[in-house]
Amino acid sequence: MDVLHRAHGYLLTHARLLDRLRFEALFAGGPRDRVLDTLRCYQNPDGGFGHALEPDLRGAASQPEPVEIAFWILDELDAFADPMVRSACDYLLSVTTPDGGVPFCLPTVREAPRAPWWETPDDPPGNLIPTASIAGLLHKHGIDHPWRGPATDFCWRSISAVDKTTPYEARAIVTFLDLVDDEERARSEFQRLKDAILATVTFDPEAPGDAHFPLDFAPSPLRFPLFTEDVLARHLDALLAAQSEEGGWNGNWPMWTPVVEHEWGGYLTMGRLRTLQAYGRLPT
Repeated sequence: MDVLHRAHGYLLTHARLLDRLRFEALFAGGPRDRVLDTLRCYQNPDGGFGHALEPDLRGAASQPEPVEIAFWILDELDAFADPMVRSACDYLLSVTTPDGGVPFCLPTVREAPRAPWWETPDDPPGNLIPTASIAGLLHKHGIDHPWRGPATDFCWRSISAVDKTTPYEARAIVTFLDLVDDEERARSEFQRLKDAILATVTFDPEAPGDAHFPLDFAPSPLRFPLFTEDVLARHLDALLAAQSEEGGWNGNWPMWTPVVEHEWGGYLTMGRLRTLQAYGRLPT
């Protein structure tokens, strides 16, 4: 059986409705409106997203990170004209810190079960995670909202202050520099930070644990290449080989409660398929 057929079987037996509909829309000619209608159920009246759209955040309350996840889904559907986008930006504006960024997470995270790494002080500062990725996606799709300008300024200031970084922050920086409008400035910062970013990458595709591989940083080709073609080819081969007997992929971090293994499995399986598609590794 081919990669898509096996993945479809995995999604049917493990994944959320949202991710099953994403597969149908992107790989089986299904309606995209059904994906949007389902995604809308995760959006709160304040414009933010919750309800475990980010599986490790089990609460209903809006948080910044689920907005990023929603925006990646809207991106793959080329649906940034949907009213969900401006409503979400209104929400982001309501939780933005004085420096223009949104926090990694808000104190409302304490109201419901969540993975142990989702912790925050009472007055959390703005953070490149997820401000940079969200701002980058708004630039990509030409969405001019009052939140975008201050958030973009926050990202430039924060990135300019980076010397050493961490894998998740590096991934957010790469996304912003890949998508932001000012290509010349982005190229300059990319060249300055390239070695620091590469220092956070795990190049051994067999490495265990919470490793961050080249395709996590470049799930589709980047405008400023970060990896050689040989490195990408090796990791694409490894990604294909890592498809489970059931047909899916899952995360390499702790699955702290049974439901998140299924929810992450569906979301990540769709992400892996999109990466294979972006690099021409799916059957035509």
